[in-house]
Amino acid sequence: MGSKRKVSNPLALAVMALLYERPMHPYEMVSTMRERGKHESVRLRYSSLYSVVEALEKKRLIVARETVREGRRPERTVYGITDAGGEEFLSWLRELLREPAKEYTQFAAGLSFIAALPPEEAAALLGERVRLLEGEIGEMKSRLDIVLGQGLPRLFLIESEHELVLREAELGWVRDLVGEIRGGTLGGIRGWKDFHSGSTADGAEVAGKEAVDG
Repeated sequence: MGSKRKVSNPLALAVMALLYERPMHPYEMVSTMRERGKHESVRLRYSSLYSVVEALEKKRLIVARETVREGRRPERTVYGITDAGGEEFLSWLRELLREPAKEYTQFAAGLSFIAALPPEEAAALLGERVRLLEGEIGEMKSRLDIVLGQGLPRLFLIESEHELVLREAELGWVRDLVGEIRGGTLGGIRGWKDFHSGSTADGAEVAGKEAVDG
């Protein structure tokens, strides 16, 4: 089980990783993350970044080193990671790579209560998800091909490869699920259909309870 972190926001991990390389100001952090495509795996917003930087500084994991000005641009504070911050970063990184963690996704939440919808509607919605996933996977492959063609080492793209593999696995699983629902071979499909053969509202309530009770 993972230990409690002083700051647990994934963006904080990204900031600490950048500062572990060298001191930077927030604008340079954002530019570097975008150049390396890290904004694809970590949600990146300027407002969130400054909040994370402030939190890390408050915990003494990073520290302001100097203030610089380039031309007519406003002054920018350059931050560096502290010894404690370096230890925290490496410990956190090792934990993330070593220990599997339960991911609570929105899709899993939807699947938990799928029986509240009629099987035909659920299959149609999942079929639309299949089409969207196919398009997304195609775009992801194209982006990977482009950046690899530009000479970016694969080492810096393995998180994108991981996301692609997960998307491809999800696509295959959802396709099979749609086929089972439409083919009537999914375990419990008869009872699911019975829930919705009468009152839709009553069926949804029963179906929802069945999903929760497992």
